[in-house]
Amino acid sequence: MLTHTAERARQNAVMSEVTIYHNPACGTSRNTLALLRHAGIEPTVIEYLKTPPTREQMREIATATGQPLRALLREKGTPYAELDLGNSKWTDDELLDFIAQYPILMNRPIVATALGTKLCRPSEEVLEILPVGKIAPFTKEDGEPIEDTGARRTR
Repeated sequence: MLTHTAERARQNAVMSEVTIYHNPACGTSRNTLALLRHAGIEPTVIEYLKTPPTREQMREIATATGQPLRALLREKGTPYAELDLGNSKWTDDELLDFIAQYPILMNRPIVATALGTKLCRPSEEVLEILPVGKIAPFTKEDGEPIEDTGARRTR
């Protein structure tokens, strides 16, 4: 059995392993970051428009989510339509090239924890992968309340 101090150290180590790919101009991204902090987690924040993931990192992120790369593309407010990215002719390698050239194409926020990696739209999707127990109710920027059921992935 762990002592209280050892358990706190273990929890801090787990919580420091949380990463959010964040855009501070996005309300969903801001709500997700606030929800993480509300849960007592201070994640590594990667403002992906300033520090975009490499092609390989983006491939790893997509693989970790279990979603096809195409599912992580953002359409609104991006060159998605201009580039005809809805066309199935584009391979994943070509899509990675587009994301590298236009990081705004990466949908957000994406959160990685010990329980998984997930595109968190809406922001409460992050609850499924929080590495902590049930958290107190939370209110989004727009006043919408979020209730945590405590249900988490088991890996």
